[in-house]
Amino acid sequence: MNDLQLIGQKAVAAKYELQTLPTEMKNRALKAVAESFLICGQKILDENEKDIIIAEENGMHPGLVDRLRLTQKRIDDMAEGLIQVAELADPLDEVLEQSERPNGLKITKIRVPLGVIGIIYESRPNVTADAFGLCFKAGNAVILKGGKDAIHSNIAITDIIRKTLKRVGVTEDAVQLITDVDRQVTNELMKMNQYVDVLIPRGGAGLIRAVVENSTVPVIETGTGNCHIYIDEDADVMKAVPIVLNAKTQRIGVCNACESLVIHEKVASQVLPVLGKALREKKVEMRGDMQVRGFIPDCLEATDEDYAKEYLDYIISMKTVSSLEEAIAHINRYTTGHSDAIITENKDHANAFLRGVDSACVYVNASTRFTDGFEFGFGAEIGISTQKLHARGPMGIKELTAYKYTIVGNGQIRP
Repeated sequence: MNDLQLIGQKAVAAKYELQTLPTEMKNRALKAVAESFLICGQKILDENEKDIIIAEENGMHPGLVDRLRLTQKRIDDMAEGLIQVAELADPLDEVLEQSERPNGLKITKIRVPLGVIGIIYESRPNVTADAFGLCFKAGNAVILKGGKDAIHSNIAITDIIRKTLKRVGVTEDAVQLITDVDRQVTNELMKMNQYVDVLIPRGGAGLIRAVVENSTVPVIETGTGNCHIYIDEDADVMKAVPIVLNAKTQRIGVCNACESLVIHEKVASQVLPVLGKALREKKVEMRGDMQVRGFIPDCLEATDEDYAKEYLDYIISMKTVSSLEEAIAHINRYTTGHSDAIITENKDHANAFLRGVDSACVYVNASTRFTDGFEFGFGAEIGISTQKLHARGPMGIKELTAYKYTIVGNGQIRP
């Protein structure tokens, strides 16, 4: 038996313990881990610094280095996320439906854990904490396969979690980290149907595509984020500019950052010079169509590839349209189904946009940066699902459950 199979066996054993673990015990464990993060924060930062040094020596893109970097605030947020998860209602207590058949059978539909969840992710060590917290509260065991770029950080975080669980009397195998960074191990994890109930990839387009195409374990697909903001003909420019700047430049290396702007031609003369100046001050490279370039002289020409690209960089594409319908059609053509927004004071236009754009999260007069489990009140998230089966949007604890039926009779037999 190899190490990966042993991890699988331990996870299966843990899932049967976790699915019956009392809510009070789960919450106590989550809060204890949060406290351990705060106490051991410097240890995590020291190990993270090793990953940062290697990443910068290897020429990693600054946006990806930002994803990899932990700060005291991000550790504080990891701890706060676990506390928020602890304070959420236990999803396993929820009765979804109840009915009684004419023959007297009482049928109840209840939430149950998914079981063993495998998570394959890239350079985001905070995912280690989020994934543990959400999976644990929902009664699941989790096997983590992080990227080699964050290996020191992930080992430190997982070690703290496991030691704390053991101290409070919960199986430490609720969370296990695969430390072998060989890609072959990732491929093997994708075939572990006898141990793993579902796989969730979290990372770039290449990683997600590889998991979807090669896994024999069922996959919940988390998507890349070519997020759009449409500035409508009835937009308030004073709202539009700060929203765009926040969505594009607050953090460039995240999937809910705005990558594409769509502007109604009737407000182009008002919006584009102001927006161009603001983006230029933030060192954002602009790529647009002919009309955009007429108002922003230093804007480069945009291609179809630009309109479809998740840059994760200080680059943004810009497109003018002559109608709301054209804007919706353009967004639906190029969006990855993650998050898209309209800036408008017209309620009819807002409602048409909400109905017409086929994405997991659709906004009116707000930044796409709010597509986040923490911001949605989930405590954290396991990822942003852009598919439509099982879960969509930020995935919190309820999205990490399935359901089963319990049927209670008093001697019925089928005629």
